[in-house]
Amino acid sequence: MTSLVSTSHLQLAAFAFGTIGWILCTVSMGLVEWRVWHVDNTTIISSGIAWVGIWKVCFISYLHVSSDLKEQICHKMNDYETSIPNAIFVAQGLLLIAMVVGALGMASTIFALRSIYMGILHKTQIIRFFLVAGFLYLAAGLCVLIPVSWNFYSVVHNQTISFPPSFYMPSSPVAQEVGAAIPVGIISAILLLMSATFSFSYRFPVTPNAGV
Repeated sequence: MTSLVSTSHLQLAAFAFGTIGWILCTVSMGLVEWRVWHVDNTTIISSGIAWVGIWKVCFISYLHVSSDLKEQICHKMNDYETSIPNAIFVAQGLLLIAMVVGALGMASTIFALRSIYMGILHKTQIIRFFLVAGFLYLAAGLCVLIPVSWNFYSVVHNQTISFPPSFYMPSSPVAQEVGAAIPVGIISAILLLMSATFSFSYRFPVTPNAGV
């Protein structure tokens, strides 16, 4: 049993990295600061800055309140808004998939580590759980990496989004920059992909009492 436990240190790290990566994935989903737009028309967007996220767009306005008070106005991006690019809705779906698949990857790792630390010597079962976890972590990491890469590319090339008139957003920003959600997503993707690599690297020790 001692030799079996000693072979699973990387897989224990995979569980830790996968858990942190999954948490960061969830955090990035909740953040609206994916892309930071700088606009020149401050009539409605009083601060001159708007935050474009995966689920909504927000900005600060003094229009509906007094000049001494500020109000954060947010508009949710729904699939019935035909002017919003489909890539945003694809990003929403990918992040939801990453959250679910990442959780399943952690569960699979827990089952494998449980067998190892309880001395349940079933080689096929342990290896199978780690392989499944590896594929799930890999899928989750890619599902995070795709929307992160797309948003980063959009910021670098200052790409625009045709928002509905009700959003009070300009047709294009003067400039834009990377928001906090993108580095969070990058770290999440790296950790999930590292978890996949560590899970795939498991090798069951050769022991005379090992079950098949």
